[in-house]
Amino acid sequence: MKDGTLRIAACQFAVTESVIQNARAIRQFMQKAKKAEADMVHFSECSLSGYAGADFPSFDDYDWALLKRETQRIMELAGELGLWVVLGSTHPLTPPNKPHNSLYLIGPEGKIVNRYDKRFCTSGDMDHYTPGNRFATFELSGIRCALLICFDLRFPELYRELYKLGVQCVFQSFYNARQRGPSIHTQIMRQTMQCHAATNRFWVSMTNSSGYYSPYPSCFIQPDGVIAAQLRPNRAGMMVNTVDLSRDFYDPMAGFREMAVAGQLTNGPGDLDDPRSRDLTGL
Repeated sequence: MKDGTLRIAACQFAVTESVIQNARAIRQFMQKAKKAEADMVHFSECSLSGYAGADFPSFDDYDWALLKRETQRIMELAGELGLWVVLGSTHPLTPPNKPHNSLYLIGPEGKIVNRYDKRFCTSGDMDHYTPGNRFATFELSGIRCALLICFDLRFPELYRELYKLGVQCVFQSFYNARQRGPSIHTQIMRQTMQCHAATNRFWVSMTNSSGYYSPYPSCFIQPDGVIAAQLRPNRAGMMVNTVDLSRDFYDPMAGFREMAVAGQLTNGPGDLDDPRSRDLTGL
């Protein structure tokens, strides 16, 4: 792994209610990622556990022991392969609390080194999950990274805070799948992430489940907002892309971003105390 670069294998498959079936697909992609010389493998939201409310109705009678065993098997494989893994799953809590919709960051030694809990849950999520309350950031190959999940994209404040923390690459896992057909998600999800990437100078690895019907595929976005690569929608697949901090990208906000982040919302000398600045007629 060259300092300032990171090879990311973004994987998508049709997540189901079967933890065993999901785990099998995850392990297979991990093997493929190793052969492709990836440093990091990135999976979609709830890729191991299945997504409550979509893949199964509730956590009543959920097999938590099975989920723990399969998680441990994936951790062991990560250690054998020497891979970093961003794994979408569900983190259990003691009743009466609800579980967390989580991303586990598994290190190449086969241990969980961080966990991100979805901070903004949809109204449907709230029936099954407890929102998180903290960021999960880490540094890998000299690149400051962060984890986010799906609905978080609706809140630009999260991305500005990550920018202030010096984040350069965002791993964001989604589950917009098993829909009845085309939806607004095709028009807004990738596009919103492109905007977050360009306005904050982030590299973005964006993964989604491919369960039919999935309105958009997993994609890889550059700091200028360009989608550099994406998988085919509604099909299982993997792509490997490289974050490279040495590359230069178009940035019209250069010289102004820090000013705006600091709260100065104009780049002119306007004097708000001058009555003329409030004259709307222009006369």
